[in-house]
Amino acid sequence: MPAPMALQLYSVRGEMARDFDGTVERVAAMGYAGVETGGFAPGSATAAAQLFKSLGLSVCGYHTGLPLGEKLPELLDTLAALDCRRLVIAYAPPESFQSLDGVKQTAERLNEAAALAQAGGLSLGYHNHWFEFYPLAGRPAYDYLVEALAPEVFLEVDVYWAQTGGVDPAGLVRRLGTRAPLLHLKDGPAQTGLPMTALGDGAVDIAACVAAGAGTAEWLVVELDECATDMPTAVERSFQYLSERGLGRGQAG
Repeated sequence: MPAPMALQLYSVRGEMARDFDGTVERVAAMGYAGVETGGFAPGSATAAAQLFKSLGLSVCGYHTGLPLGEKLPELLDTLAALDCRRLVIAYAPPESFQSLDGVKQTAERLNEAAALAQAGGLSLGYHNHWFEFYPLAGRPAYDYLVEALAPEVFLEVDVYWAQTGGVDPAGLVRRLGTRAPLLHLKDGPAQTGLPMTALGDGAVDIAACVAAGAGTAEWLVVELDECATDMPTAVERSFQYLSERGLGRGQAG
């Protein structure tokens, strides 16, 4: 059975700023089975959680940043309200991946954060951009990161940024296997500084990436940071692209 599809709500942040409830309702009406989110103010997740539940939307992940320690009690409350068990570190500075020492220190911080999260009943992962794949001592810096991470740290592979960074995203997903339970799917020219497109309209072989994660990817998460066309339309077209090809399943799938 295909993995369920979620939308990273960052994609529709502009629309949510104007009408949060209406935007989420539109996402559910498109057929998405879940959402990925982040950034709730203390105590504000409860109302959102009620809305998600009423619309049949699961929360597959929650994006946050490092350091985690002082934020953990608040995050535990937020994720409990959202009935979500996956915490994703959304970003580490590009300079962290320009030396082996920088990669090692980043891995250590992620491992420490993962231990804190695990003690709170959560699993913690890392979401890549493009700069993790730039060459370092003859290999992509990302390779050193993965090797230095504790086994309990999962990888949320952003296939678009992986390709932008110069690696084959499907091959990466295949190599990581069960370590990559969440896949970020986006499309476009695979160049920094240029807007993205709906899935199927760009340079990324989305079908190959999904096939590489068959049986190991638990969620397919559509995320468009910026878009060359109307964002809600692109988000809906992306859902249709996956659904019509049997690559992912929605609420009714």
